[in-house]
Amino acid sequence: MNKGVPLLITDWDLVPKITFNGEKGISYWRTMVIGGVRMRIVDYSENFIADHWCDKGHIVYCIEGEITIKLKDKKSYSLKSGMSFILSDNTDSHLVMSEKGAKVFIIDGDFLK
Repeated sequence: MNKGVPLLITDWDLVPKITFNGEKGISYWRTMVIGGVRMRIVDYSENFIADHWCDKGHIVYCIEGEITIKLKDKKSYSLKSGMSFILSDNTDSHLVMSEKGAKVFIIDGDFLK
């Protein structure tokens, strides 16, 4: 464990939302970066489809709703409230979709290489 990280308590409601347009729908990100770790609460609108394939690694926890992770090899996985997934950098290009909307907590950074 990194002993250089102090105790940090975050009220995510106070972290400003940044809007990102998907191919369809909108996502709202509340982001914090500490060292080489990025943490985000992301809200996906109904009928959301990301506008790009991603090669970064992530740890994703679904807080509410449901998302679908689609891989370039055509496999897809549903992530419902209370479920999570972990993926390392440059292992599987993936795209996020949400039919009914969702809220997720995402952690990514250099430790997933």
